[in-house]
Amino acid sequence: MRALRVNRNIVTRVINRHITGESGHLRLAIQARLLDYSAMKLDLYSLRLMLTPYTPDDLDLSLELFTDPAVLKYAGGVMSEPEIQKNVSNWTRRGGDGCIGIWTVSDRRTAEKYGSAALLPMPIERDETDYSLVVPGRVPSGDIEIGYFLKRSAWGRGYATEACRRLLQFAFEETPMKEVVATFDKENLASGNVLQKAGFTDRGTRQCYGKDGLDFRITRDEWLKLQSS
Repeated sequence: MRALRVNRNIVTRVINRHITGESGHLRLAIQARLLDYSAMKLDLYSLRLMLTPYTPDDLDLSLELFTDPAVLKYAGGVMSEPEIQKNVSNWTRRGGDGCIGIWTVSDRRTAEKYGSAALLPMPIERDETDYSLVVPGRVPSGDIEIGYFLKRSAWGRGYATEACRRLLQFAFEETPMKEVVATFDKENLASGNVLQKAGFTDRGTRQCYGKDGLDFRITRDEWLKLQSS
């Protein structure tokens, strides 16, 4: 699935030619839906948080997160500092005109960094994300998963749920994505609660990360129904 690209000038001329008078509101609505995703805004805000694209300046956060055994308890174990530094070039990659990638999650008021959240291609046979699929101007054809890591001092405050909800809003309002998936270790009950609060439902099991895993999903239509309820 590729990000939709539209020449706005051509769209405007065509719509103006065929829709006039009292239908002006419809004209504006159609223009709003024909988005040029290359111009999407990637700095995202919620009530308490701001999500900004991960940059090399966020290495300090990654060092704090990925050397903490508690944070990585259900995600393969801690990483060494050289491993973390080596991965920064992958973690800064963005695909789909920016909608695929990693965001740093920070306090909206103080700018304190709490962790990271991501929309990335879910690996099936591999045991880790294939960052070669994160290509500018293209949304990977497979499932896109949501994920997050928070440092321990940010646990228990609802930040994970808030960040996931904001990413879902972005995915379904600003991008071509029609579904977002997620998985987690069955022992990690906290992550299951986060996903359910964000609107995901349990669909059973699936192949992911090279093994059978839990299958949680939410579609755009399901998300829209939640917003109207």
